[in-house]
Amino acid sequence: MINKKIAFIGAGNMSAAIIRGLVADGYPANLIMATNPSQEKLDILARDCGISVSNDNQAGLSFGEIVVLAVKPQLISDVCASFNFEELNNPCFVSIAAGLPLKRLGELLNHSTNIVRVMPNTPSAIGEGMSGIYAGAGVPQDSVDFIVEMMKKVGDAIVVENESDINTVIAAAGSSPAYFFLIAEAMQNEAMKMGINKSDARRLVQQAMLGSAKMLKSNEGTEAAQLRANVTSKGGTTHQAIVSLQDNNIEDIFAEAMRAAVARANEMANEF
Repeated sequence: MINKKIAFIGAGNMSAAIIRGLVADGYPANLIMATNPSQEKLDILARDCGISVSNDNQAGLSFGEIVVLAVKPQLISDVCASFNFEELNNPCFVSIAAGLPLKRLGELLNHSTNIVRVMPNTPSAIGEGMSGIYAGAGVPQDSVDFIVEMMKKVGDAIVVENESDINTVIAAAGSSPAYFFLIAEAMQNEAMKMGINKSDARRLVQQAMLGSAKMLKSNEGTEAAQLRANVTSKGGTTHQAIVSLQDNNIEDIFAEAMRAAVARANEMANEF
């Protein structure tokens, strides 16, 4: 990973997660800057990570070879309108704003074509994130490679071939922690109804989900369907539970949820 100067415009949770991951992996803190209206967030990052901070977005823009736009989608237009592009030397912009397409980003960023879209998810905050990356045609390959490695500091990352695939990333990874939390919530509540106390119910569910995720990852050559079959003895308790889930159309429920996420992402693209 060839070191580049990185500026984060916005110092929220995702910026903080990436910055902490980079610094923990040995990335030079003097090559990282964060800007933000809130001084409190900046002070924490400066204290914990030793990076440069500023309340001035333009300072970040002038500093960064890679400029991460980490502001809420509804604010990005106003933030970009405040930039002075004449002072910049064609940095690579990285947007983590869901739904905001490259075409619109290019308009907001003075018709730059050096733009990459990244869709991370919230487990990045604990170093277990999953990110999808799409680079526009004007992005140098070394910048794409750098951004892939940057996101791998907080988990894993893939590069998708089409911009529309970013919406699939949203459905399969960006939004999916909420799916799992909903499943955990439902299982914990039912275990409590069956007589297990709240604390133990949570421990049962969270450890079972964690162990299952680790088994899936450590057996990458084995399909999820086979792993499921391996723990499903015909006529046993697990078989009965799986039959119940399938009778209630579990596959269709998740398919519809993922399609709904993609549809909303498409709607958001037309709102900016």
